[in-house]
Amino acid sequence: MDRRSLLRLLQSGLVASAASVVLPSHALATAEKKDKRPVALLVPLTGPRARLGLSMRQAALLAENSQYVLTFDTGGTAAGAAAAVGQALRQKPALILGPLSAEEVPAVSSSVAGRLPIIAFSNDAVLRAPGTYIFGITARQLTSAILRYARSRGVKNVAVIDDGTPWSAAASLAAGQMEGELGLRLRVLEVKAGQPLPAAGDAPDAVLLPGSGPAVLAAARGLKDTGIQLLGTLQGIDNRPEALEALDGAWIASPDPAAFGTFASEFAARNGGDAGTITALAYDAAGIANALRNSNTLNAAGLLDSKGFRCVTGPVRFRTDGSVARDFAILVARPHGYEPVAVSSGS
Repeated sequence: MDRRSLLRLLQSGLVASAASVVLPSHALATAEKKDKRPVALLVPLTGPRARLGLSMRQAALLAENSQYVLTFDTGGTAAGAAAAVGQALRQKPALILGPLSAEEVPAVSSSVAGRLPIIAFSNDAVLRAPGTYIFGITARQLTSAILRYARSRGVKNVAVIDDGTPWSAAASLAAGQMEGELGLRLRVLEVKAGQPLPAAGDAPDAVLLPGSGPAVLAAARGLKDTGIQLLGTLQGIDNRPEALEALDGAWIASPDPAAFGTFASEFAARNGGDAGTITALAYDAAGIANALRNSNTLNAAGLLDSKGFRCVTGPVRFRTDGSVARDFAILVARPHGYEPVAVSSGS
């Protein structure tokens, strides 16, 4: 073949190749079908929790394209949430993300009336309902995760310490509801800081300390060298050296610190400041919306997909009754920090 013929052959090949790149009909069809409806983020941008609301908005914009996120100020009140969702519905969103507090959720839920899914950031499980998903980390989720792990390690007899806080009360209730399911024997003990723990002759295999603060650390110190396993939840994580010493060896259910650390670093680099767990909820909810948009399933059916979603606060699965199952890391407290050793499901 002469040089001129070879050149013509190469040119025709390049033209054909370019045409195949320029005219991808399937890609054009996919782009045309992409759901471009916004999501409505309902957070307090005024009032006592305005700083938290702003950080939640900033987190949501890390996970979803800003053109799809419309933010509405609830002011942190039921009346403000009702007004905010009224404004949001006029924009025809695909999802409602928020509101933040338990006080606000009923106002939003009643206004939406099941027309589209609500991913509420509250952790008050009583407020769940079909179409209104309680996305906050609940005492039941963490309690069930740590008790499942403990049972898998041979624990059968658990004392639950109620330190008088609402969180401890909710954890105690959840533990009691799981007693038969897990084959555990449970006792709830009201123990304040400085009070003695059960006598050695009636010692349980493990003690669950679901709360935080001085009462938890006092109980932890009282269990030192008894052979009784300490169990805890996210609320009890404390990085102070004296707390780590007291909690040494405890098993704690928590979102995976590595995943959360990656998010926190990204948030700090973009916005400055520290991101907490509630801020991460907004990031996760917006990330779920983004994933649904990309798969063209931005609707209730997509949200209930059995495969669930990977999130900073733990992989989640949405249920038809409005509850959310979330997987947690099981951490072991050490003098130098917390070491992930397993994953356990919280329902």
